Amino acid sequence: MMHTLADLNHAASADFCAAVGETFELAPWVAETVASKRPFASVTALHEAMMGVVRAAPRERQLKFLRGHPDLAGKAARAGTLTDDSRREQASVGLDSLSEMDFQRFHRLNDAYKAKFGFPFIVCVRRHTRDSTLDQFERRLRHDAAGEFATALQEIFFITRLRMAAKVTGEGMPRVNGRLSTHVLDTHAGRPAVGIAVELYEFAGKQAHLIATAVTNADGRTDAPLIGNRPLPIGRYELQFAVGDHFRSRGIEQSDPPFLDIVPLRFSIAEPEGHYHVPLLCTPWSYSTYRGS
Repeated sequence: MMHTLADLNHAASADFCAAVGETFELAPWVAETVASKRPFASVTALHEAMMGVVRAAPRERQLKFLRGHPDLAGKAARAGTLTDDSRREQASVGLDSLSEMDFQRFHRLNDAYKAKFGFPFIVCVRRHTRDSTLDQFERRLRHDAAGEFATALQEIFFITRLRMAAKVTGEGMPRVNGRLSTHVLDTHAGRPAVGIAVELYEFAGKQAHLIATAVTNADGRTDAPLIGNRPLPIGRYELQFAVGDHFRSRGIEQSDPPFLDIVPLRFSIAEPEGHYHVPLLCTPWSYSTYRGS
């Protein structure tokens, strides 16, 4: 259920806590602490105040809070005992439907991480692909205890910021979404390329999975972003453009088969809240790209 910031600022403390208390995993004390600090001028200020409570808490309380988070792709996920927010977040990157081999890999990493640091591995999975999540897992196992504790709290910031944006609307919304867009310019004709089929793939290991399709409009753009209204998951991607059909439709003389038919552009995303514009400039015999804005 979505709540307005204005309503929360004037709600009874119990109603306020009921509305936003689950934003921080199994830690209703966070909302209870900030209830007396209302009103908040913005949704961002509300979230930052709640995060400030966690950062100011005694170390033992912070540790207990971190230990209240579930393992990634762990037994709780398979048993269906996650909180609703955690279940949706893990499902967003397919952690609820792993193969047995991948499940065992996560299980080994979870055990190694908890043995070293004393709390579960915490990452904002909505900002990552499955491959990026695994890369983070293995990279962070090399951290020292102090550095990893700080990293876990930063990931809590990202997780709860997204949860807050999904629960509360009003002034000063936190920036949580990115955007991936494209356009195609027919540099042979000197105008936008209309009607080009575009496919977007996300890589998981060596396999590429189709996640979006579109067709360019009169401006050579897609009618909507290829990814929008959510974070851009960190990872590797490929755009494929059916330029051969476009130049055939223009009556351009080409070889059979044509020199360029499907043009692939492989790229990576590292900024989940950023804007990635990946255009294609092409002729029947050449193409180029760049990161635009």
